[in-house]
Amino acid sequence: MIMPLINGLKITLKHMFMKPVTLQYPTERPNVAPNFRGLHALKVAHNNAKCVACYLCPTVCPAKCITVQAGEDENHDKYAAVYEIDMLRCIFCGYCVEACPVDALKMTQTFELANYKREDFIFTKQALLEKK
Repeated sequence: MIMPLINGLKITLKHMFMKPVTLQYPTERPNVAPNFRGLHALKVAHNNAKCVACYLCPTVCPAKCITVQAGEDENHDKYAAVYEIDMLRCIFCGYCVEACPVDALKMTQTFELANYKREDFIFTKQALLEKK
């Protein structure tokens, strides 16, 4: 009758002195897995986004959170004049990255996306451009 109680206390005491599981968040940063899918980023080529406005990313997006509008430069090359992602609708599936034929989009390891206003969750082309 007393042995099960002692065995239970042994297990409790063993776990009590183990490494703490909780992180003290702002000061301690979590280790993010290498394949973590966070905030999107548009890759830059020749001081502009690599996106050629092929419309594949909004087509494959199951959440329909990507808006692309094409523009044309003086050489008659297509580019994304408007590129927006609504992060409140995004499910971070990564289909947009897989579908991109020119490898213009990637998912970063940024996970801190908190804001106070709904408008701040719509990331425009300028906000998504990759920081070097």
